[in-house]
Amino acid sequence: MSVQYILGIILFILMVSIGGKKGARSFVALFLNTGVLLLAIIMMNDPAMNPIVLTLIACVLISCISLFYISEINIKTMTAFISTIITTGALIFFILALTDAAMIQGFSEEETEEIGAFSLYVGVDFVKIGASMIIMSTIGAIIDVSISISSPMREIAYHNPSISRKALFSSGMSIGRDILGTSANTLFFAFFGGYLGLLIWFKDLSYSIGEIVNSKVFTSEMIFIGSAGIGVALAIPVTSAITAYYLVKAGRKEQLENDTVHEE
Repeated sequence: MSVQYILGIILFILMVSIGGKKGARSFVALFLNTGVLLLAIIMMNDPAMNPIVLTLIACVLISCISLFYISEINIKTMTAFISTIITTGALIFFILALTDAAMIQGFSEEETEEIGAFSLYVGVDFVKIGASMIIMSTIGAIIDVSISISSPMREIAYHNPSISRKALFSSGMSIGRDILGTSANTLFFAFFGGYLGLLIWFKDLSYSIGEIVNSKVFTSEMIFIGSAGIGVALAIPVTSAITAYYLVKAGRKEQLENDTVHEE
């Protein structure tokens, strides 16, 4: 039995023992999301397909799987889903402009030796491919922040039905501020850990600080981190506002129905 199978079994046992049915669904969701990503990548090889459109469809499917399949359809997952789509949609235009301006599409100098034997005329738009990569790298963080805010806001509204929309929004923003710092650090250390070997290689090649900062690989990863951080920051007020609106609206509707029942 290979190491991958052993790790998969350990992960499944831990997720089921700790998360129960949700843990089991979360484990299955990993494979479903992987399937969505692979399908999107395969379809991007067709020059007739628009990578941005495919990425948006993939993001919607990933959001549905991560929210509705794992936690079922309820008000907190609905508001988290709406917030994720709005934040991602707003971020797309910024990412497209940034990718085009920074010219990070294609392969870097450090990768040319590995692909030297292959033809580079693949017939796809690498600007859009680069933008799609950044969007894909941000969707997970945005979903995580959205559900992390909407879920406790739902609990606050449940235990305090008379809370105002403004107070509930302030509570969501307070939760988001606590999440923002840790999420930014998580994104940074994920990059640093994944590219530690590359940074050591830069040192062995005697790259100066200027050459490192201006290298395509380093710049693209910094843009990944920055875009994900911006997405997380945008998701906080968007999720807080949408969740506060729907929770207060649902609470008032429930209160009105209860008053009607008592009058009868």
